Amino acid sequence: MGTSRRAEALALLGIAQRAGAIVKGTDAARRALRREEVLLLVIAEDGSETQLKKVLSLARARGVEFRRVGTRVELGSAVGSGSLTVVGVTLSGFAKQLKARLGQD
Repeated sequence: MGTSRRAEALALLGIAQRAGAIVKGTDAARRALRREEVLLLVIAEDGSETQLKKVLSLARARGVEFRRVGTRVELGSAVGSGSLTVVGVTLSGFAKQLKARLGQD
């Protein structure tokens, strides 16, 4: 993925965070997936396999797509947090825009 596409996606995540359209972190994403609130998972390229296994198996079971973008530090910084492995997007408009920017995983 090009640097500009990555930057656009991370900036869009920041906007989504300000709009209240995301959940941050593995545990919050898992809870939201169980409630069927997550429409797209954005995961850090350097995320821990242990953390990813916890959330990706649940996402696959629920039919929720995921995209990889940035490092844990970049992902967390984009949404005003410390390092994050997972961010769940909960509003369809943001999920669509992110999918368009990030393409297929």
